[in-house]
This record gives sequence, structure tokens and C-alpha cells, in this order.
Amino acid sequence: MNRKMMTELNAWRLTPNRKPLILRGARQVGKTWLLKTFGNTYFKHVAYFSFDRDDKPQIAFINKDPKRIVEQLSLLSGTPIIEGETLLILDEIQECPNALNALKYFCEEMPQLHVVAAGSLLGTFLAKPAAYPVGKVTIKEIVPMDFEEFIAALDPDLTTIYTSEISTLIENLPLFHQRLLDLYHHYLLIGGMPEAVKCWCATKSLKEVQEIQDNLITFYEGDFGKYLDGLHAARVLMVFRNLVPQLAKENEKFIYSAVKAGGRAREFEVAIEWAISAGLFMRVFNLSKPECPHQAFEKLNCFKLFFFDTGLLCRMARVSVAQIITTEDFQFKGPLTENYILQQLSPCAEAPLHYYSISERHELDFMLQHKGHPIPVEVKGGNNVSARSLKNYIEKHAPKIALRFSEKGFEIRNPLISVPLYLAPRLNEVLDYLEGK
Repeated sequence: MNRKMMTELNAWRLTPNRKPLILRGARQVGKTWLLKTFGNTYFKHVAYFSFDRDDKPQIAFINKDPKRIVEQLSLLSGTPIIEGETLLILDEIQECPNALNALKYFCEEMPQLHVVAAGSLLGTFLAKPAAYPVGKVTIKEIVPMDFEEFIAALDPDLTTIYTSEISTLIENLPLFHQRLLDLYHHYLLIGGMPEAVKCWCATKSLKEVQEIQDNLITFYEGDFGKYLDGLHAARVLMVFRNLVPQLAKENEKFIYSAVKAGGRAREFEVAIEWAISAGLFMRVFNLSKPECPHQAFEKLNCFKLFFFDTGLLCRMARVSVAQIITTEDFQFKGPLTENYILQQLSPCAEAPLHYYSISERHELDFMLQHKGHPIPVEVKGGNNVSARSLKNYIEKHAPKIALRFSEKGFEIRNPLISVPLYLAPRLNEVLDYLEGK
């Protein structure tokens, strides 16, 4: 499968003053496959070590001399570890704090050796004070496959069209609208977890995909007890299982008492932070005013939580195929579509997305910051595009651009831009295109 992260890894490989790279992401998003494929593509040798599967490599990191570490690792693996020729992969590095700490010595004393580290719950480990050598590593995050990568896996011919110059794509969208919309519906159900996508490509069996999704959900829940004490594990599990009801509420603001009667922030804030650091949840704060920079106006006590993969969220909610394709008005379709938009926009946005409550009755789904300017975003799950909140915002704030995502085609009615949901991964290019109009 083609992953966009491969381009970023290759750019890191070619950087003259590169630092050791840390690749973080949730379980099963494809870290190990990506690093091994990267190594086999661009290097003469790949020296792979997993601290989760084998305790022996940990012995090499008792000392702090990177040259001695490399000598011992080379003996253990039987692979020559040579600067400029070998990619050294340290997987599940959170299981060996000495190895994580050693990255600073590789940075200082062996900068020409390509060293990458990865871990399923590395985000939770790096969130601890002094857990990694600040300023001595580069950190990148890998997330589930986005819709563009999904198209490339399922329909290579269509991806040639989808990745064409944005002006050409927009001009030809009417010819491919339904085909892209059908794939978008599939993406909602299957999501971007590589194993699920691979299964769908091979079998076209939604039942088999759902079995994979069920297993992944079980693995995540098992991690809570493996990495947390009993009390915190129980609280993370409660929040995890309550995410679907939280999103299904008419007001999606996270309510602690909806997790547990009488629940308070002090009970669950650690659990929520852990799940966010683990890459399982995405948090969107409300804004006190729609001005940039957005983070200066965050309301830290008012937020929504979304899931990191739309397909898994569909499975947790037991959403049916009919609801996705034929039903316009089932209540969960709105939050599910918002989850999709957030999942597509977050990796490429210049700043974290927020939402904005215009009044008690009117709320904008998202506020996007683009080149220092606020852009209101309304998300619709189908063809019903009535958007009173967005209309009120336009009347009050007169933005240059306002975005409405839906299943309708692309249309410019300044300042309102109607964007098909399947164009979300290319939104930055769409915005650049609009600037030139």
C-alpha cells in the first residue's frame, strides 16, 4: 500500500543534519510495515529490533556509547550496521527506556547513521516529563490511511485522476462524482486501518473486515490494563466505551456525568489525556471567539472527543451499510461525518481544528485556521445542506471564505464554497485554488 508518510521518511533520509526519528502512532496503523518497507526500498541493509518481542537487544543499551551499541546489535542480528547504508529500526522502544535515552548519543556521536524508533503507545510515554531527549530527535506521527490513500489501494486508475492538478480535478469532478462518493461510503465503513483495507481489497467481505475491527477494538481495551493501574484502566475503558453515546448526543460537548452518574473532570481527565496521547482520541476545543490564532481563544473546559478511525467508530456504533448509503437523517450520521472530516483535515491543517458556539442554539462544526485567517466549516452527512449556523456566522462576521462539506458537488457561491466530502484530504490545495479565482 502507498502511504504518504513514505515521502516524509525519504525527505528525512536526505536531510544533511538529520536527527534520529521517532515514529509514533496507535496500534496497527502500519508503523512496522512502513519502516521495513522504507528500509528495504532505500537502504542496502535493514537492522530491525523489537523490544516487545525480544529482551536480548536491551542488553546492548546498558552502556551509552553508540559505537559499542551498534557493534552488539550487529552481532545479535547478523546484519552490518553501517553509516549511510543501514537503517536501524528500534520498534516498541517504550519497552526499553535506555534505548530511548540513547537516541541523543546517536544524534551527537553518530549523526550519519539512520536511526528510527517506533512504538504503539509511545505517545503516552513521551508525554511524561524528561521521557525523551528534547532537541535531539525528530518526531512524526502516523495515523490511519486517509481517503486519498484508500483510493490508491482500491482503485489505482481513479487515484490518477484524484491526484491530478487541483484545477483539472475540480473541472472533471462531475464525471467522477458518483464513483468517488461510492468509495467515500466504503471508507466510512472500512476506515483507514491497513489490515482492514487490505482485507477489503482482497475479499470485498464486510463481515471479515468487521472481524478485524472487532479484534482491534479488543486489543485497544486490553492495552488499558497492560499499561495502566486498575483504577485508571477502568476509567479509560469507561470513556472509551462511552464515546459513541457522547457523539450521538444532540450537543456533542463531552459531559463527564454521561460517563458515570455524578462524574467530574478530576475523575476522568487523566484517562482522557492518556487516550489522546495513545492516539485513540482526537480532541476539539470550543472557541471563546472566532479569531486567530485559535489556540489563544480555547475554552479548555469545553471540548468534544472524536475517534482516530472512522471505520472503527462505525463498528463500535454498529452502523449498517444501509444507514451510510441510503439514510439521510439517522442521528449518528452527522457526528460520524464530522469524525471523518476531522480525521482527514487534522494531519495537514496549519493549527488544530476547533469548533465555535455562535449561540446556545447555533454551533459551527469546525473552525479552520488557514494562513492566519479563520475559516468556518459546516459538515453535512448527506444532500440536505440547510445550515442555519453557517448562515448566521456569515451574516455576522462576513468571512472571505466559508466551507460546507456535503455529498453535493463542488460549487462556488462566494463566500460559501460547497466542497464534496471526498475532497477533504486535498482541502489545502482547494483553498489555494480559490485564492487564484
